[in-house]
Amino acid sequence: MALVDLVMPKLGESIMEATILKWHKQPGDKVKQDETVLDIATDKVDSEVPSTSEGTIEEILYKENDVVPIGAVIARIRTSIEEKIPVQPPIEEGRNNIAYEEMKGQERTAAVNFSTEYAEKKQPKTNGVGNRFYSPLVLNIAANEGISMLELENIHGTGNEGRVTKKDILSYVSQKETGKESRKLEPEKTRREPIAAQYSSTVSGVDEEMETISSTDQREPEIIYSGNVEIMEMDRMRKLIAEHMVRSKHTSPHVTSFSEADVTNLVLWREKVKKEFEKREGTKLTLTPLFIEAIVRCIKKYPFVNSSVEGNKIIIKKDIHMGMAAALPSGNLIVPVIKNADQFNLVGLARQVNQLADNARNNKLKPEDTQGGTFTLTNVGTFGSLMGTPIINQPQVAILAVGAIKKRPVVIETSMGDSIAIRHMMYLSLSYDHRIVDGSIGAGFLSDVAKELEKFDPARAF
Repeated sequence: MALVDLVMPKLGESIMEATILKWHKQPGDKVKQDETVLDIATDKVDSEVPSTSEGTIEEILYKENDVVPIGAVIARIRTSIEEKIPVQPPIEEGRNNIAYEEMKGQERTAAVNFSTEYAEKKQPKTNGVGNRFYSPLVLNIAANEGISMLELENIHGTGNEGRVTKKDILSYVSQKETGKESRKLEPEKTRREPIAAQYSSTVSGVDEEMETISSTDQREPEIIYSGNVEIMEMDRMRKLIAEHMVRSKHTSPHVTSFSEADVTNLVLWREKVKKEFEKREGTKLTLTPLFIEAIVRCIKKYPFVNSSVEGNKIIIKKDIHMGMAAALPSGNLIVPVIKNADQFNLVGLARQVNQLADNARNNKLKPEDTQGGTFTLTNVGTFGSLMGTPIINQPQVAILAVGAIKKRPVVIETSMGDSIAIRHMMYLSLSYDHRIVDGSIGAGFLSDVAKELEKFDPARAF
């Protein structure tokens, strides 16, 4: 008999930890190779973890709702193999091990480089009481919000072993803006003292004050609802969406420009060829890949809309990874990504769009399917809306929404004079980050997308 480690799998380049949602197997249960053992979740997508061996679950090392670093041993499986396989101890949260540090190192430059103060701290952080690990995302938010390391160490954490979660730091930022956190900041004379001296002389008093303030701040007044109401708790995905949306509005000064396009030629061409397209290519031809074609061509003329902001640096992305908002069975939205969208022809784009949309509807998206997007397209017309003001998908700087296509009488300019005709019209809207995308760039890009759609060649082949 031998013991085999089941480890938390790598879920993508930017993911360093995952939350255990549910164990499907318990100690003593038999398991087959590739059979699902547990469900996990990241801030991107939910996934299943299959067994790497056939045998019996010997031990489970983490409970449901625990946050576990990538590469940590989460369970052990006893197999029928005679040779003894070395078993590595579980990775304790905040503890350095080579594999975990290598993966952390891949993200440290991107997530922590905003502040030299953070980049120099490569060991687990301490608040004077014990080791405290900060995820790259928490450090990223702290750097963007100008929160010092001492402030960060004084934030009350509600995570495992008192660690600071995204919710904790976002709540701290929100309360700090409204003045509720002013008492947590050190007095001026304290800030002048060496940090080590502060801890040696005041740590107990700070801890007591932190506990008092935290318990006061977290105690919400009881709300009495009148009338006939139904109260629902947000599910995990809705909580994540809410956090991302609030963070995006807080991070990026949003500006939205609008345009309209006569897409008659595009619509009539698709209607004419869609049956032949599906018969020949084995996949449906929707409007989405046609929209993506036009957007990609315009991004190459306006590279600033395909970028991100890191501190005072503008990172212009040379690769075009197109995110497309898709609905999940629960009604929540997710944004799968078409990698290198500019390298696909129309047939390739149609296949990518349909495969990702199907996987989203069937909860089969992988973590890497939702990562690395550089620009996002959302079709609010799917739900009957004429136009929308979409929220930027961080860390991107722009998102384009297309509305419902409606027949309207419009004025047509011809060499014989003006005339009125029935045309297929569509509104477009572009929300962009005004820190780096000015109105001339944002409006220019949007107008060019509309022109690309209007000059669609009705005689083209697919």
